[in-house]
Order: sequence, then structure tokens, then C-alpha cells
Amino acid sequence: MPRMLDVSDEVRAEIGDEEADRLLAGDNAPGSYDCTSCRTPGDSENERTSTVLFIGDETAVLAFAHSTCLPSQIVQVTEEQLQGAVRSISGDTVDLDPDKVAPEQAVLGVTSGLVLIAGELHPALVVEPTAPIVRPGTTGAGDDFLPLLIEQGFMPLSELTEVPPVQHGWSVLLAMGQLHAVLQPSANGGQPVAWWQAHQPLQVTEGWRAAANKHQQVLMFAAPVGSIGRQPREDLLRDALDKAAGNGQLVGAALPLAGT
Repeated sequence: MPRMLDVSDEVRAEIGDEEADRLLAGDNAPGSYDCTSCRTPGDSENERTSTVLFIGDETAVLAFAHSTCLPSQIVQVTEEQLQGAVRSISGDTVDLDPDKVAPEQAVLGVTSGLVLIAGELHPALVVEPTAPIVRPGTTGAGDDFLPLLIEQGFMPLSELTEVPPVQHGWSVLLAMGQLHAVLQPSANGGQPVAWWQAHQPLQVTEGWRAAANKHQQVLMFAAPVGSIGRQPREDLLRDALDKAAGNGQLVGAALPLAGT
């Protein structure tokens, strides 16, 4: 029986037309599956389902997700991450060229937590570099991290009393029940690219994931090095955010979940 599968052009290009057509015809696609994003059951015969191709250094795994959780796409991961996740993914492993590797990303510290705004809990990511960020092509000891983000559309925040505006084109990729990347628009208008990509998938709590699925967006806050620190509790993280906002050292935006 044909499946209600979405196979994106990039996934089709990677697995080939023959394999894509077999999936769409229902030959190789599972009827039921565990969504690789929210980890709850799905049924490709009765609900729209995305094909998600996780690519490592030498192998790839084809997984399935509710279309409301993830669009059909390719996700670059390290070979170690991929092999460790194979047990939790229902899919096929295929060989790839060894030169398919994930690009190196800037060193940014990312902390997840729930933030209370206007009486409601929102999933949040707090980004703080490990060193000052200077504008590309310039030298010096300044820190252009916040100005660069403001130029991208992030809003300066003086207090956390309301949810910041949505940053269209950006998104947060939650897959295999873990946080994988923050995506930004491609300069050439193609598929989104990773602004930040986890060296190892970042574990998030059940409460954080539930809030993300409820709101279908994640709040991202960013501050210069030394503004927030690694806070062990969410109440301390909130205090640090409030202090950074009061000092004019915080920007933020609401990012749609999983590249939508």
C-alpha cells in the first residue's frame, strides 16, 4: 500500500530515484514507526510522514518522523553519533563516500532550559561564546557577537516580560529526541545551513521537549562571553538572563522548531 511519505529533493538525490520510488510505493517504508523527533508512534499509512536521512562520515541511516515534527531533510552527524543512534532508529544503513563530513562550526556554548514568561513555560536555548566574537575580516580585541546577531534580526532585550518576535528562516533541529543544531538561511537561498551544530547531540529534558512540541518553537537568547556562565539550575539561569538583559547584553528571538 502506498505510504503518506514526504521525500525531499535533497533526500531523493542522496538515496537515488529507485530507492525513493520504492519508499513511496510502500515497498521499503514501515507502516508504523517511532518518530525520530518526538519519539512517539507514527503510522505512514494514515498520517503524513517525513523521511529524514542522517549522514555520518561513511554511512547513513534513513529514519522517519511525523511531518508536523520534522520536514524531510538531510542531517549531518559524526560517524560516532550515527553508530550510537542506530539502535534507536528504525531504518536502513547505506554506504556513502568517505568525503561526506559535517562542516566545522564556531565554538558556542549552548544551554537548554525552561523560561517562565507571562505565566507560561517556554523551551529556551541560551548561547554564549567561549571567547569574544569579532566581525569576519576584521582584527582586534572587540566583541561583535551581539551586533552581528542584531543585523540578522535578533532583538535586543532589556527585560524578559514577553516572548521575542519570530525569526523567520531560522530554526531549531530536534531529532532522535535530542538537540542537533540551530539552522540559519543559506546565503544562496538553498537549504538552511547550521549556524550552530552540536559536537554531540544535546540531551534535553522531557519537559523541555514537551514544551517545544506544544509551542512548535524555541526561544533563543544570546549574550557575550562572560555574561551568563554555565548555571546548574534553571532559576539561576533565569537570574543570569535577567541580569544580562538589564545590562544591555542580551538579544533573543523565537525560532520555529525543526526548520519549518
